[in-house]
Amino acid sequence: MSDVRVRGAAARIRVVRPEELDAGEIERWRELRALSGAPANPFMEPEFSLAVGRVRPGARVAVIGGDSGGPVGFFPYERGPLGQGRAIGFGVSDSQGPVLGPQHALTARELLSACSLGSWEFDNLEAGGELFVPDAAEAFDSPVIDIGQGYEAYEAALRAGSPKFFRTTTAKERRLARQAGEVRFVFDERDPAALRTLMAWKSAQYRRTGRRDRFAKEWISTLVRQLAADRPDRSPGCSGVLSVLYVADRPVAAHFGLRSRTVLSCWFPAYDTGFAKYSPGLILHLRMAEAAAGAGIGLLDLGRGAAEYKDALKTGELRVYEGASVRRGPRAALYRLGREPSRRAHSFVRDRPKLAGYAQRALSQVGRLRDR
Repeated sequence: MSDVRVRGAAARIRVVRPEELDAGEIERWRELRALSGAPANPFMEPEFSLAVGRVRPGARVAVIGGDSGGPVGFFPYERGPLGQGRAIGFGVSDSQGPVLGPQHALTARELLSACSLGSWEFDNLEAGGELFVPDAAEAFDSPVIDIGQGYEAYEAALRAGSPKFFRTTTAKERRLARQAGEVRFVFDERDPAALRTLMAWKSAQYRRTGRRDRFAKEWISTLVRQLAADRPDRSPGCSGVLSVLYVADRPVAAHFGLRSRTVLSCWFPAYDTGFAKYSPGLILHLRMAEAAAGAGIGLLDLGRGAAEYKDALKTGELRVYEGASVRRGPRAALYRLGREPSRRAHSFVRDRPKLAGYAQRALSQVGRLRDR
């Protein structure tokens, strides 16, 4: 633990491991999130940082104190061996950034200096995080489904805006029931076997599309299993929700996400490819939106990334940012040499749809060869 007085700012910064936060600090974190007016994304709640802290030894939280002595902000991050910083849970966290009250008087460079960081990298920085937004290299839309007025209102909007999509999806659900058996949906499934099935499907999808299998990383699979064990009554800000679509008691599509009281952050969707012609993933998302609305959730965040199903389901977007805040000095050079070339290459391909299509086909070919 370190305690640093920031020169030129009325703040004392105490750096701790997430588990070292006391109950008062955790409650203050929740208060600051509520006061921010931002959607209550579960990735931004203290429970997510606490969970990451159990599986990532470099996880830290900077507790920012004000003149009155109470915390005016929190900055969760991970620190590498050479002082490179990343958003906590980087690689799987879909909303990132500091949690700050209006009383803080810090600059990004002062905060990084107090945390002994030469850089801090982010890929889903929350809009409104003005401390680091000026350092963003790119901005992206994260599609969302607004169900704040209830599922019936959302369904009516779908029928009006995407009538063919809605008719086709509901017709496939009826055909699935006729041809394969009774269709049953569970919003909050607690059977560990269903989670194992989802993770196996998702790993196969990663391999099939030539992408890195996230669940091959022990810390990610452990994090997911631990979050799946949390209950909303114990962790109201961030708990796991496993939703499963069954046909004749056989799982055909599933999704694991994180929820707060009002936001469901979609995370890991997958389905049994043997049922692909029925679009079970789309059926699952519609059922999930209906059940979430019934549970008092007002927003489903589908996450950054282009996908046809997101375009069909969304009602709007949130803004997120990618980039890094870098202090001057040798550590800055290390960051630029190590990360910036690959980020620019990904951006170059992403901004050219034809080239991106070639890249996706190449990745899929790699995946097929890998599975032979």
